[in-house]
Amino acid sequence: MNWAFLQGLLSGVNKYSTAFGRVWLSIVFLFRVMVFVVAAEKVWGDEQKDFTCNTNQPGCHNVCFDHFFPVSHVRLWALQLIFVTCPSLLVVMHVAYREDRERKNRIKYGENCKRLYQNTGKKRGGLWWTYVLTLVFKIGVDATFVYLVYHIYEGYSFPNLVKCTQVPCPNTVDCFIARPTEKRIFTIFMVVTSLTCILLSFFEILYLVGKRCHEFLSSAHHSRQVITHSMSSGSKLMEANALKSADKRTPDSPAPSYNVVVS
Repeated sequence: MNWAFLQGLLSGVNKYSTAFGRVWLSIVFLFRVMVFVVAAEKVWGDEQKDFTCNTNQPGCHNVCFDHFFPVSHVRLWALQLIFVTCPSLLVVMHVAYREDRERKNRIKYGENCKRLYQNTGKKRGGLWWTYVLTLVFKIGVDATFVYLVYHIYEGYSFPNLVKCTQVPCPNTVDCFIARPTEKRIFTIFMVVTSLTCILLSFFEILYLVGKRCHEFLSSAHHSRQVITHSMSSGSKLMEANALKSADKRTPDSPAPSYNVVVS
């Protein structure tokens, strides 16, 4: 697997992410990808070779191993990392689509034309929905794989001894797992990091929705203030015009003199 390509892809998404998204990306690289590449493959590299059973019945060893390990942990986690990181490609593709539209608009109407987007990487409109949907998808993928690990292996612990009664084993066979404590520790570690990523994605969704609602309420409040100010200015202007009209209608005749009144 080309992890360098995956790292380059997610590094490009990092500049479009929020603070929660950057923390999520750091956890994925440091505590999931690095642990998977450095340690996990070596821990499960000998799982079938060192899975021993106290019988020489042909086929019994393979059947018992397939019964207790139907899917390899390494391949399951590799599939999980691919599914949980590739949706970020949608954000990069959406930003690239916006930049292409902006470029074509400048070519068609000139460099001084009105911009279609003030910032092609700003999460507004369709890009906001794309980003939120990728977060929902990441939560669904991590939750699904955490459940699959629990359901397939009947928990996150590995017993030292397992009993196998599968055909063609002649009777109940005792089988032994190689380094069960080490496998248990790494399994719990990967599950905890997956749950942490789920919480970070959930908090990021709450942050984006709360920020959007705050901006909507602020714009609505600002619009009401502008309307109120316009109405008050209009009423003051009407009062001023009414006063001016009253002054114009008042006759400007001089008061009668004293002599005229006496006579």
